[in-house]
Amino acid sequence: MKVVPQLADSGLRIVDLSADFRLRDSGQYPSWYGYDHPRPDLLEKFVYSIPEINREEVKGATLVSSPGCMAITAILALAPLLKEKALGVDRDHVVVDAKVGSSGAGGKPSLSTHFSERFSVVRPYKPAGHRHSAEIEQVLNTLSGEKVRVSMSAHAVNMVRGILVTSHLFTSAPVKPLDIWKAYRSMYEGSYFVRLVRDKQGPFRLPDPKLVVGSNFCDVGFETEERTGRLVALSATDNLIKGAAGNAIQSMNLMLGFDEKAGIGMAPLHPV
Repeated sequence: MKVVPQLADSGLRIVDLSADFRLRDSGQYPSWYGYDHPRPDLLEKFVYSIPEINREEVKGATLVSSPGCMAITAILALAPLLKEKALGVDRDHVVVDAKVGSSGAGGKPSLSTHFSERFSVVRPYKPAGHRHSAEIEQVLNTLSGEKVRVSMSAHAVNMVRGILVTSHLFTSAPVKPLDIWKAYRSMYEGSYFVRLVRDKQGPFRLPDPKLVVGSNFCDVGFETEERTGRLVALSATDNLIKGAAGNAIQSMNLMLGFDEKAGIGMAPLHPV
């Protein structure tokens, strides 16, 4: 945020991968990030870019903020379910559980990121109050037209690249799988990078980070639990691609009028 205001004033098109311009409400920065935003006037000019959700808005943007990796992975699974009011999802209790590989730990080494400490762990590192909750709520509030409350937990796992997000929602009445399929297909029709995964057999019946590594794909799937009225939405991304640089390039392509898939349409690297 020290550099972008000068660049923005010059008229350059910008895709920012930091968290500095992701939230539209400057009043949220003290509670989630611990500081007052120095340029609240710029926040409303930035488009929070998830092309599968706001493609047309991104096309006309000059200033774009690319989401956090856990946020975009969760949002792509949750957005259709919160937008479709007929599904009857409880908006006060949306639980997001993220399992994150070491590439989500940032660029600064620490004791917890050393291989010997990272290997063979499932380590809760932010079980409550994760800052990506604010991004998720911001998008879901807009799509649903109502206030959504997200409870998020994050875990570091023994994986180099990738994120698996398991989100738990509760519905007022049993939901048919066909209606859930329709919600996803309605929102993501024509979206090359979102794949719906829900197979009846095989080792990868639902989204798995292993199947998206090296690609800009987000795999989305779901299961229902009629007994408890629970809807489980699952999503997987490579947090270095769809969770970071890939989504930024996809956004840039749209801003410049290029093919959305230019430079990032490659297949995943499975098996790795």
